[in-house]
This record gives sequence, structure tokens and C-alpha cells, in this order.
Amino acid sequence: MMLRTYLIIFLLCAASPLASDTSGTASHRVPSQVDVIEDARIAARNLAEAEKMLANATNAENRVRALTETVRAYENSLLILQDGLQHATKREDALQKKLTAREKDVQRLLATLMAIERSGGPSFFVHPAGALGTARSGMILADVTPELEKQSAGLRSALQDMRDLTTIQRETSEKLLIGLQRAELARTALSEAVVNRTDLPRRFIGDPVKIALLLAASETMAEFAGSLDIIARSVAPGSLPDIADRRGRLSLPIAGSEVTENSDRSAPPSLRLASPGKALVTTPVPATLRYHGPLLDYGNVVILEPQTGILIIMAGLDTVFGEIGQVLPGGSPVGWMPDANAPQETHADAHLSAPEASAGSQGSQTLYIEIRENNIPVDPLTWFAATEG
Repeated sequence: MMLRTYLIIFLLCAASPLASDTSGTASHRVPSQVDVIEDARIAARNLAEAEKMLANATNAENRVRALTETVRAYENSLLILQDGLQHATKREDALQKKLTAREKDVQRLLATLMAIERSGGPSFFVHPAGALGTARSGMILADVTPELEKQSAGLRSALQDMRDLTTIQRETSEKLLIGLQRAELARTALSEAVVNRTDLPRRFIGDPVKIALLLAASETMAEFAGSLDIIARSVAPGSLPDIADRRGRLSLPIAGSEVTENSDRSAPPSLRLASPGKALVTTPVPATLRYHGPLLDYGNVVILEPQTGILIIMAGLDTVFGEIGQVLPGGSPVGWMPDANAPQETHADAHLSAPEASAGSQGSQTLYIEIRENNIPVDPLTWFAATEG
């Protein structure tokens, strides 16, 4: 009877080996154990590097630049940590589903192993028909035992993977909490440094009265952008260097963002960047800050002029800083995106409606981008070195 059970288990295990790993498909691949462990190592290394940068930023000659790089380092670390945690969870779920589906097989396997261990091994299987029957049973058992041991090893490996993944999840969650706390310190320090900076040249001084009148009179982005010149007074002659050679090579203003091009052909060509909450927004190229603040239904807007006749418009920010008329170096901070848990309730005409969230952009916020040449909107992808998501 025991030998019959033994053979049943062998057939069950051989039909769908526990040791095989076919989790995921080509379109929904579950990361392997090696992928998850490597993600955890990269995250830990990047987080440690960000902590060093934060410690050194206090004494940096250009504190704004140092803190900007520090915030970027934290943002990249947090993205890797979040992805690693998601990967570990997916991997654990896949293993759990596999073990649950094979639960009865596993129970029989364990029962057989325990019975063999209690009986002292194969000598337990003595056939009642005598020596010849015992010999035949022994031959069958000799063939079955290696496969049974293989399946036992598969079970032990799966259970060890579960323990490893639980450890990785715990350690990653702890690092993520530390990273979030340190990133908030870096953001606060950067905001203070930007407010206190006095080293930037100014091309003009904004006129608050004219700005208010222009905002009240403008009904579209085109009207506002086309009339920006009237808000400037005491404009310095000249312009920033031509950026024609930078076409197609500008960096995105948010790190780790998912790019989606506007599919509505009746609307101006634009990009939407799905980004983590509280992400830092920077200038993609040296530019004059022409305007920042609320505008129509776009939420908080930043308008940059890298050269005469070209405007880069970014909308949907939570916080903006800088002074209108300042000339900002490339990579300079101009604001923060909203918190991931704060809904964007402006932009009534859905300018900023977020693209469908992927696994890596859950809880994301959306930055809307237009580029205008002589007040005519052009495809931003002709300027940015971006891959459409």
C-alpha cells in the first residue's frame, strides 16, 4: 500500500515538477530571485551614496547644485527600492500560488518522506510474496527514489525562496522608510538654498501689476505665451546662446518619468510625464524664467525661455520657486511635483490627465509639457531625448 502511494506521488510530481519555474509569461514576466536580490543590492548602494552626498552638500561651494544632485540621487534610489519591493512581492505571490496549487501533492510528498524516515528507509518495503516480490519492489523503489528526492529538493528550494523574499521585503521596507525621511530633509534643504541664492544674473524684472492684468485677460495658453513680453521691464540686451544644436538631446525635467505623447490631434502637441510624488522639476537647458505661478486650468506653471522665440512650458507643479527674469543654469530646480497621495483637481479640460499607471508609476503625478517656437506649439519629442512610454 505504501509503495502504491509512493508511485502515485511520483506520477503527480513528474507531471508538474515543483522545481520548475515557469512563473510569468513573455508579457507579464515575474522577476527571478536573482533579479530581486540584485535590485536590493543596487538600491542599498545608491541609498548609501545619496546619504554621503547629503552630508557633503552643506560645505559645497555651489550648494544649490549639490543639493539638486542629492535629491536626484535619493529619487533614483527610492525608485529602485520601490521597484525592488514590487518585484519581491510579485515573486512571493507567484511562489505562493504555485505552492497552493500543489498543496495536496506537497502534503502527500511530506507524508511519504516522514514515513520513510520513521521506517528506516527502503528496507520498510518488504513484499509479502517473498524474496522475488521484494526484489521487484526494490527495483521500482530504486527508480522512484531519485525523482522523489528531486521533488523534495524543489520544495526545500521554494520554501527557502519564500524565506529569502520575506527577508528582502523587510529590509527593503526599512531602507525605503529611511530613504523617504532623508529625501525629505534634502528637499527642505534645497528649497531653502534656492530661496537664499543670490548668484544668478537677471535679464529683466517682472512687473506684478502687468502680470496680474495679463493673467486676467488671457483665455488660452497661446494668448498668455504670446503676450509675455509685456510683463518685462528693464530688459537686458542680447539673448542666451542658440540651442539649435541641442534639438533632440534635451534631458527630461523629471528623473525616472514615464513619457506619453498627447494623442488628441485637436489639441496642441505635448508630452505628459508620469512621475513619483514630490519629484524635483529642473530646467532641461539654461533659460530665462519668464513666468511661474497659477495659469488658467493648468495648475502651477513654469515658462522658460532658452533663447528668443522659444518657450518651454511645464504645468502641473505643486510648488514653484525662483524669481521671474532670472537666468537659470541647465539642471536648476524650479519646483516640486505634488505629493503622490494628493489628487490633481485643477486642469478642468484634462490637459494633465495622467496616462494609465504602470507597475512603476502607481500613485504618480503628471507634468504637462509644451514647446512653442514663435508661439506655435511643436512636438516636444523633437527636442527631448525621451522614449515614449
